[in-house]
Amino acid sequence: MARPKRTKETLPVLNPHAAGIDIGNEEVFVAIPEDADPNPVRHFQTFTRDLHTLADWLKEKGIQTIAMESTGVYWIPLFQVLEERGFKVCLVNARHLNNVPGKTDVADCQWIQYLHACGLLQASFRPEQAVCAVRTLLRHRDGLIRDAAGHIQHVQKAMTQMNLRLQNVISDITGKSGLAILDAILAGERDPKLLAELRDGRIKATEETVVKSLEGDYRPEHLFTLRQALGLYRTYQTLINECDSEIERMLSEFDSRSEPPSDPSSGGPGKFKSTSRKLAGGNRLQFKHSDMNSEVYRLYGTDLTLVPGMGALTLVTLFSEVGRDMSAFRSDKHFCSWLGLCPGNKVTGGKVISSKTNSVASRAARAFRMAANGLWNNHSCLGDYHRRMAARLGKQEAVTATAHKLARIYYHLVLTQETYDDSKFILDEQAHKIKREARLRREARRLGFEIVAQATVT
Repeated sequence: MARPKRTKETLPVLNPHAAGIDIGNEEVFVAIPEDADPNPVRHFQTFTRDLHTLADWLKEKGIQTIAMESTGVYWIPLFQVLEERGFKVCLVNARHLNNVPGKTDVADCQWIQYLHACGLLQASFRPEQAVCAVRTLLRHRDGLIRDAAGHIQHVQKAMTQMNLRLQNVISDITGKSGLAILDAILAGERDPKLLAELRDGRIKATEETVVKSLEGDYRPEHLFTLRQALGLYRTYQTLINECDSEIERMLSEFDSRSEPPSDPSSGGPGKFKSTSRKLAGGNRLQFKHSDMNSEVYRLYGTDLTLVPGMGALTLVTLFSEVGRDMSAFRSDKHFCSWLGLCPGNKVTGGKVISSKTNSVASRAARAFRMAANGLWNNHSCLGDYHRRMAARLGKQEAVTATAHKLARIYYHLVLTQETYDDSKFILDEQAHKIKREARLRREARRLGFEIVAQATVT
């Protein structure tokens, strides 16, 4: 007996002028509604001229909105061309696209077009183009720092092969003392005592220890590799400084939300002296014409460096990844969900089977986690919260929980431009201490004891 044919169930079309694009390295496949063209699926090459031809064809067919996958970096040139031509471009996460069931033997671009026409695709968050430009340079700068770190290891390897143990007695071999000694070695100096005299007075190691670390076997092949590795490190430092100057220029083009207050103790007007602790680090941004804290205050309209753990470099990173327009997120909960910092909600039969956070590759989330990880020894309410969560959940989960709290604070301060006030957290800490004391008293009574408050010594 023949099996009856199943009719294809169709969903109501919400976007009748929608198109779908499947992007590759060499070709781009485009699908439009079947009633718009006898040949609704076409392919174009990825040259700039062909991308403009693609945009002209979509304009001719009356397409208004377009969906495409975020495939590597191949989508960026086409996205920019279509956005400049006035199309509403929906950049879709490939993971969300694959979770929609029901795909048949149609091309990927047709499936994307069908889902977008039925309103089943949600656009990924992408900040404005000026913010994306800063993000590109900051990510490039991170790559330069990683490459420079590799050449530092090459320097250390060459010195170890010559049995020079300077890196064992000086914490930073690329600091003032380390570079002075390395330059003298490459200039031909071999006397350990003369080399040890080049060290800075702040070096904790004694002169005798430094002299012993500089007694080695100076072989020409190792000196050659040392010279090249040190030269490449300095080349990367030059590139990083040029990148810092370009980032400073780009940030100066953004409108000011609020001018930083003048602080006479900071050296005159236009300089902002934050009350937060200045974090040391050789990889921080170096601005020549402006103070970094002042620039952050000007961009956000409030001093976010008052939040424990949030340094100026972290805030510039968050600005480049998220921007300062929080209207794309309906609440702080949606913002934390986008970051992947909120607990999961896998529930079946009314029972929670997992509350593990979703795995999200987000540089903004990583910045919040690094800020939270630095609160372990911080004497503040957020530091107390981080240590309490570590004792309760473990260190890794405590970092996530504290990063979640930092992200909520960041969302509200950027949205309202208010000054950070930890009085609310102080009240929460006091309420927590009261609950903890009550719990300890109940436990003591259950064991037959009684807790007596210690008299305050005056």
